[in-house]
Amino acid sequence: MSSALSISQIKLIHNTFDEIIEKSRIKESLNHIQHGTTTVFEHCLSVTYYCLKIANALNWKIDEKSMVRGALLHDYFLYDWHDKKTRLKLHGYFHPALALKNAMEVFDLNEIEKDIIKHHMFPLTLCPPKTKEGFIITLSDKWCSLYETFKINEWKNGKYSRKLWVFKEDRQ
Repeated sequence: MSSALSISQIKLIHNTFDEIIEKSRIKESLNHIQHGTTTVFEHCLSVTYYCLKIANALNWKIDEKSMVRGALLHDYFLYDWHDKKTRLKLHGYFHPALALKNAMEVFDLNEIEKDIIKHHMFPLTLCPPKTKEGFIITLSDKWCSLYETFKINEWKNGKYSRKLWVFKEDRQ
């Protein structure tokens, strides 16, 4: 049982990413730090990559397209949460609802995608995900947040060495 991403999964990420970039304001999240030195944009890419790896490792049958869309949009809140003047009070508790609202203004989301965005902060927010995809995103989000906060991505090969890996592969 391999957790490596297949070519079709990498293409799914690329195609979904291209669609989201074209239709939304997600590029603005390149200007906002999420954890450590990682931007919100980069964080969402990391969560997307690792959610597929987790699903592969668990060998769970999931809706990959919905999971990828939900992962890419899970933090679509569009502000710098470190800026006390512009952020929501209690950002950790309330940004999932804003991310969902923002995403629904641009995209027709299915129930899995809504579940992912709305519940990805469990257990901080009390309502757990209702779908396997939502559960996997919650795990992936926690892993990536720890990884970024403690700057593990910068320890081995220098700053920014592990960022955007999946998009350097097979993208020609």
